[in-house]
Amino acid sequence: NNIITKLKMKLQLDTLHYITCALPKYIYIFVKLDPNWCRSPSLTNGEVTCQSPRGRAYRGTLGTRCQMTCDRGYRLLGRKSIQCLSNRRWSGTAYCRKVRCHVLPLIPHGRYTCTQGFVVDSRCDFTCIPGYRIEGEHSRTCQPRGLWSGVQPECSDTDPPKIKCPPSRLRFAEPGKLTATVIWDHPKATDTADKHLNVILEGQEPGTEFKEGVNIIRYKVYDQARNRASCKFIVRVEVRRCTEIPPPLHGYLSCSSDGNNYGATCEYHCDGGYERRGTSSRVCQSNLSWSEGAAECVPMEVKFDVKTTSAFLDQFYEKRRLLILSAPNVSDSDYQLQNVMIQKSDCGIDLRHVTVIELLGSPPCETGRIKENLLQSEVIEGLRQIFRISRSYFSMLLLDERGMDRERFIVPVSTEELFSYIDSFLLDEDERERLELNRDFCD
Repeated sequence: NNIITKLKMKLQLDTLHYITCALPKYIYIFVKLDPNWCRSPSLTNGEVTCQSPRGRAYRGTLGTRCQMTCDRGYRLLGRKSIQCLSNRRWSGTAYCRKVRCHVLPLIPHGRYTCTQGFVVDSRCDFTCIPGYRIEGEHSRTCQPRGLWSGVQPECSDTDPPKIKCPPSRLRFAEPGKLTATVIWDHPKATDTADKHLNVILEGQEPGTEFKEGVNIIRYKVYDQARNRASCKFIVRVEVRRCTEIPPPLHGYLSCSSDGNNYGATCEYHCDGGYERRGTSSRVCQSNLSWSEGAAECVPMEVKFDVKTTSAFLDQFYEKRRLLILSAPNVSDSDYQLQNVMIQKSDCGIDLRHVTVIELLGSPPCETGRIKENLLQSEVIEGLRQIFRISRSYFSMLLLDERGMDRERFIVPVSTEELFSYIDSFLLDEDERERLELNRDFCD
């Protein structure tokens, strides 16, 4: 038994099958050795390829070397090559672990589905939500090395937003105006991708006044991907008009607004030396006819035989301005100088609707006249008292069309100075324009 135990240790065997045979002087021990010195190697999800000194049929004999390989989709962990050692153990271990790719991130506005999850050969197909389109690869495959093929795609917004403008509209101008206030609701835009869109107006804002004619209103909208949509409509403003009325002979018209549109008012004015007979103004009515009848300008008739100053002045009220010259006598040098200058500028005085009254001398020989027409003594005395005009020295008084005392002169003044004052302080805009048009007639 001691011999057998030592033999087992020497051979490193757990069990020993033997037969002893006794012969004179010798003991013969016949030992049967197991050819699988090491346990036959195996590799789950892999393959073991061995080379043995005793041939291919032997996978566990002493000195056998085995190569370890894993199936597709698995990665070898451990030794690629092992050898059967004398201690009846292999020189190392190995096992195959399933290869997995990392979890793919979600793409904004899209999703993906995979055939086998995230293992080797699994294909993940990408799709986008409505309104978006795949940019890049449509699918990615998990490769044996644990990496995904290609690069992550993106979902890009390709659908333009939608916008609808309000219908076109016709409006008539308001009375007395050439414009109309037009109101509408701003259109709303929709988009398959964006909830909040910035709608841009090109044109006038609703609720503002639109001019006569065709006004084109445009709206534009962009989504975050700069896809654009637009729409437009027309705002047409029409002005209802009366037929044009001609100006009166020896006069002119001053009209509000455009002159003959609905609500416009035209006033009649007469040239110097003429007065209006008939209505002072006419209005273009809603039925597109003029109110009242036409006025005319007739030569101004001044009644010189009136007995009161008020009756005399009423003839000039809002028609003419009065320039009153007063002097002690006809031979007064200041009077003569002023009278000459005024006579030379008679046309300019007439254009400015000024009537000249001369008061000369003292009672009972006092004279009051408008050119060759003499005034009653009661009227002369009334003018002096109302406007405090002295008989003892030369003076000149300018009254406006309402009979108000506007300026006094105690020495002669040039016509340029006199006209400058009248033009600056007494003429309205219409009179200034008429004066500019007719100024050359006085040359």
